[in-house]
Amino acid sequence: MTFPPAAVPPRDCPLCPRLVAFREVQRADHPEWFNAPVPSFGDEGAELLIVGLAPGLKGANRTGRPFTGDHAGSLLYGTLRKFGFADGVYDARPDDGLVLRRARITNAVRCAPPQNKPQPVEIATCRRFLDVEMASAHRLRAILALGAVAHATVIAALGLRRGLFPFAHGRLHALPQGGLLADSYHCSRYNTNTGRLTVAMFEAMFAAPEKIAMTRAGPGHASWSRRRRARLRCQSRCFSA
Repeated sequence: MTFPPAAVPPRDCPLCPRLVAFREVQRADHPEWFNAPVPSFGDEGAELLIVGLAPGLKGANRTGRPFTGDHAGSLLYGTLRKFGFADGVYDARPDDGLVLRRARITNAVRCAPPQNKPQPVEIATCRRFLDVEMASAHRLRAILALGAVAHATVIAALGLRRGLFPFAHGRLHALPQGGLLADSYHCSRYNTNTGRLTVAMFEAMFAAPEKIAMTRAGPGHASWSRRRRARLRCQSRCFSA
């Protein structure tokens, strides 16, 4: 399976002026870094989609792979290996040979923002890529949102009312389209250092998505697939217009 071009922002994506300016500064200061929209990583036939906030400046923005090169990646990929969603050794570099099984990782915003804080207009603008990716993921059973921004972006991408699906760590949302949305605090260094998120808390979040991902599609899955395909056609037309 190959994702449509509309799911992948171009290397010199011009959509968000502030992020473009920040990217150009990083390219000048660190020409050896990736310094571009960071593509999704993992199994293209994934049953579990993990959605983060945005690439870290010295992590994914440097290496070109989501959650690679910073503290958050160590916790995330270690947990994925423990629960059978990854094979190989995570060595904080994109050529370490790590392979995801039945799982895929992306971000709500594909470019690194200043101070790791994307603005609302940037989140909304970049959502078009998540829209198309989710519409193309025909085997998707569960989504794990890392943080409130990722959660809100997924809810918007699914066309749901945010007030009906409030974010809270540990909350599981049965989606009307079928499948599950699970909420977790982001696995950032700040959250783990302050105790807001412990390793045990984070690992517990993978139990329910793993069970969902291992099961057959429920009654609502067929309608979800049709709705996602319809959204994909719309997004592809809008992006190419």
